[in-house]
Amino acid sequence: MLRTPVSQRRLDILEWLKDPVAHFPAQRRGCPAEDGVTAAAVAAKLGVRRQVADTHLELLADIGLLRTKRVRRRVYYRRDEVRIAEVARMFEKGW
Repeated sequence: MLRTPVSQRRLDILEWLKDPVAHFPAQRRGCPAEDGVTAAAVAAKLGVRRQVADTHLELLADIGLLRTKRVRRRVYYRRDEVRIAEVARMFEKGW
């Protein structure tokens, strides 16, 4: 898989994470709105294997659009609204 920051799947993930409660089922641990969602939940929503979802989520986290939180063995992902706003401003200025 090419490691480009823009793809429809990644844009979908970012959109879903705006309101994770509406887009993902309840989790055994953690609140989707506060803690984020797991790669398994994203994989189920995308209809792909967890490893594929991991790749998308890790790339988004690496470029700073997602924050991660580890709870036991699971990693939860949620949007970094401040960083997303910074990136949006860069593009508006003609970056």
